[in-house]
Amino acid sequence: MNGIIGIAGVLTMLVVVGTFIGITNRKNFSVTWLLIAAGLVLLNDVLLTNAYGLIPNLIPGSEWNWQGKIFALVGTLIVASLPGFGWQRSGLTLKQAEGSLRSCVPIAIAYCLFFVAIALAFPNESASTETVAFQLTMPSFEEEPFYRGILLLALYEAYAGRIRKFNVEWGWGAILSCLLFGLTHAFGYSDGSFTFDPIYLALTVIPSFLAVWIRLRTGSLLLPVLMHSAGNSIPLFL
Repeated sequence: MNGIIGIAGVLTMLVVVGTFIGITNRKNFSVTWLLIAAGLVLLNDVLLTNAYGLIPNLIPGSEWNWQGKIFALVGTLIVASLPGFGWQRSGLTLKQAEGSLRSCVPIAIAYCLFFVAIALAFPNESASTETVAFQLTMPSFEEEPFYRGILLLALYEAYAGRIRKFNVEWGWGAILSCLLFGLTHAFGYSDGSFTFDPIYLALTVIPSFLAVWIRLRTGSLLLPVLMHSAGNSIPLFL
């Protein structure tokens, strides 16, 4: 029940804040796509949580939620296959925009250095082999196609207004997708009240903006996935 209340809180914030943003520029706002984005967030959460525990765990003894991550990834790939999305529009392509890789190298390095700083500031205990395997794969494989893929696309369709800065077309979709990524890590519900960790929000939102910039600059999720895997695994080796 805590998980259901928590995601209900996130969806309420998305719809309320998203609608407020939209009505400030109504001609560039699609409430239908905003609701589709909210539906995607709900679907992702249902799959990640194995339908809030209703689906039995078929990988017993595991330290990590492999099954939920696999379910969520499959769900994302199915959505990306739909006519309104498309794999290439969702960033699920190896093709990089011409001339983009050189400009992305400094950003990718900054992304990794950010996690080096976090690892040095908050050292971890030694990790198990399963932990290393999981952090190298599942978070990046599942979260990037969702947050920087189909969700980003849905939110860009919801808000058509664009501002070109730093060689990419920024929109409210980029900002909201980053905030949603942070909220799913920093916001929740337990012991009868909502919880919120602003530090954890910052630690997830800041690298999200770097990943979004690279996703928009290259047109591909390849580098964001690799960066995410590096960022999650760096603290395990320092």
